[in-house]
Amino acid sequence: MSDVFHFKQFQVAQQGAAMKVGTDSVLLGAWAPLPESPGQLLDVGSGNGLLGLMLAQRCPSGDIEAVEVDPGAYVCCVENFEASPWADRLFCYHCSWEEFVAESAGPYDMIISNPPFHPEQVSSHEPARERARREASLPFNSLLEGVDRLLAEQGLFSVVVPFASEADFTKLAAALGLYPQKVLRVRGRAGAPVKRSLMAFGRTQVRHTPGELVIEEARHRYTDDYKNLTRDFYLKM
Repeated sequence: MSDVFHFKQFQVAQQGAAMKVGTDSVLLGAWAPLPESPGQLLDVGSGNGLLGLMLAQRCPSGDIEAVEVDPGAYVCCVENFEASPWADRLFCYHCSWEEFVAESAGPYDMIISNPPFHPEQVSSHEPARERARREASLPFNSLLEGVDRLLAEQGLFSVVVPFASEADFTKLAAALGLYPQKVLRVRGRAGAPVKRSLMAFGRTQVRHTPGELVIEEARHRYTDDYKNLTRDFYLKM
């Protein structure tokens, strides 16, 4: 299998990054609402840089920064940024989220994150240890506290979380004055359990009705909603 994933306007080399190109990030990058006239955008836990690249494609202007603590993923992200058509607008910092928050002036008009922990996706021979390692790398409270500090007053924060964590995440965010503006719940197939929640937060309380997206009608037969959302990115969509 090739270590390079080709999209319509860019490619993502994945060697060195533990987290490969996946549906969660593609959905989040395509779905996340953009603020008006975004100037500064931030990807937290950039991995291979996919979300930053998707934002660069969607935003004709604005600078996109990223932060990644893992050395291999950081190198991979930088290489993908530099090889893209938007190299002059993309930059990745190599540090922990806590270090970045302490040193960054902000504010950011948009912050986006696919946090590097999904407790139900444990494949290690030591599942408890692997789960602890993932959850400790970017806990919800640490992520949200940093977002609260760096997000502009009219800014938007978008994230993908396991559906089982949606309520807890929303409660933690509300305690910091961050409220859902838009929510999309994702099922693999019709009738299957909801697996993911895509969520966009802002500093104002608004009425919102969660939407729903089904990815496949049957194996490798994608729904029109999924194709319409991702067609600007996937080569064969």
